[in-house]
Amino acid sequence: MTNPIVSFLRQGAACAVLACALLTPTQAADSAVTNGWKLAWSDEFDKPGLPDPSKWGYEEGFVRNNEKQYYTRERMENARVENGKLIVEARKEEFKNGHYTSASLTTRGKAGWTTGRIVVRAKLPRGNGMWPAIWMLGNDVKHAGWPACGEIDIMEYVGFNPDTIHANVHTKKYNHMRGNGRGSTLKVPAPYDGFHDYILEWRSDRLDFFVDDKQYFTCKDEGTGEDAWPFNMPEYLILNIAVGGAWGGQKGIDDIIFPQRMEIDYVRVYQK
Repeated sequence: MTNPIVSFLRQGAACAVLACALLTPTQAADSAVTNGWKLAWSDEFDKPGLPDPSKWGYEEGFVRNNEKQYYTRERMENARVENGKLIVEARKEEFKNGHYTSASLTTRGKAGWTTGRIVVRAKLPRGNGMWPAIWMLGNDVKHAGWPACGEIDIMEYVGFNPDTIHANVHTKKYNHMRGNGRGSTLKVPAPYDGFHDYILEWRSDRLDFFVDDKQYFTCKDEGTGEDAWPFNMPEYLILNIAVGGAWGGQKGIDDIIFPQRMEIDYVRVYQK
């Protein structure tokens, strides 16, 4: 006769093994590295069609940085969910006095955070002229203006520098316009060929940046006030592909590469 306690333990072990087996490697890794964080907001992109309007809005038009794309609103050619992923697609086409289209999705007015762990799993576009970004702006940008509102670039990438990921932080006191912007880079071979987790851990006194499990930049509050550290107020998330522009277009735009896409597997925001 089987000992009921032994039987119970065996069943429990079997269930634990099954539960582990049901987790994908990405989910298992994400669960491990977020120990101590609690999921507060996410989009797993599991419903085909336009992005979830309860979570995402759009920038529209020619927005910034002398970029060449027209950002469209609710246009499937430029932003859609398919096969469990968000597709942000840049295209070469004539559209409203422009020669390129793309999309810039934001959580502005729908979700914003002050501190937390933001994880975006993405595969990037490639080629000269591409300038994708995963980044954040302060909710009060219209009132405070840029860069006083604070900008956190979780991931920036320019196609003419194909194996380098950038993290940057812009504030009124420290920004690229003044030539003293704070940031760092990490070599990531061919980020357009595979998915990586682009991660920000935002704590009250510092911003830590990671690609997968590799931390490569920390920006600390120096304690001199809001001009250097405006990150005590909520910020919203932006996912976009720019075409050309002040940085992305420094080596020109290669028109034979289009269409190009950034694929996003998930966005997860954790808090403690």
